[in-house]
Amino acid sequence: MERAPLVTVVGPTASGKSDLALALAAELGGEIVNADALQLYRGMDIGTAKLRPEQREGIAHHQLDVLEVTQEASVSAYQQAAREDIAAIRARGRVPVLVGGSGLYIRAVLDDIEFPPTDPVVRARYEQRATKSGPELLHQELSRRDPEAAATIGAHDTRRIVRALEVGDLTGRPFTAFLPRPLYADPSTIQLGMRLPRPVLHERIERRVHRMVEQGLLEEVRQLREQGLDRGRTARRAIGYEQALAVLDGALDCRAAIDSTVAATRRLVRRQDTWFRRDARVRWLDVEAGDLTGRALREIRGARATGPATSA
Repeated sequence: MERAPLVTVVGPTASGKSDLALALAAELGGEIVNADALQLYRGMDIGTAKLRPEQREGIAHHQLDVLEVTQEASVSAYQQAAREDIAAIRARGRVPVLVGGSGLYIRAVLDDIEFPPTDPVVRARYEQRATKSGPELLHQELSRRDPEAAATIGAHDTRRIVRALEVGDLTGRPFTAFLPRPLYADPSTIQLGMRLPRPVLHERIERRVHRMVEQGLLEEVRQLREQGLDRGRTARRAIGYEQALAVLDGALDCRAAIDSTVAATRRLVRRQDTWFRRDARVRWLDVEAGDLTGRALREIRGARATGPATSA
């Protein structure tokens, strides 16, 4: 029996990924696995454009609402959970459809990536040394221990220097051994990318932000604050949520918060575009060309006929 493909829909915010994933899951007999880091959070609905249960057309969704806003998202934990979901979907005879715009989370599921362990005690020791003596001395130590990593990390990039030294202490292996390789862990993977002209995408972003405000984003944030949003290292810094908190605190008015959210989302879109376009395995779809679902299905059939791409 032929193995079901792992269909993946990627692309920038506001490009229509969720709608296409829903349509593909309906056509293929699939279930959806979320790969948007912020949609992992319970209660962060309006500001992440999370599909409401009644909008999901009876199609099962996974990796939604699995974290409290006080928790910090972990790519390695997500990798394990999402891969388990995909295996379970296939065991039910269904097709997994992975969808999202969080590039590292997508690659964590798709590619041959191993995440090294962490140790807060080891990390704190290096951070204290960096504070006391400056990151340059730590970088010199890294140059002696792991010259390849040191060559790619700036002498003032304290966070990455500390992480590279921490990994070396905990694993005895160079930091570069854990860098992602553009090799699919699952050869049946098919990546579809959403492509829109930048001006059109900017218009969509502005409409989306205004719609979120109209739908009650401020009230959502007010309720999440009661659940500890201010203590969440990841959640409270999310685009839209950070601005809404500033409105509630009187630091921004609503107009300024909207403008700030639109600008921050546009910057995010540029980063997403750069990330996904580096991957030559993505099959790009022009969203405005018509019959998007039909073209996506043809790409899937074509990919299965020609076999997987193996490198970026």
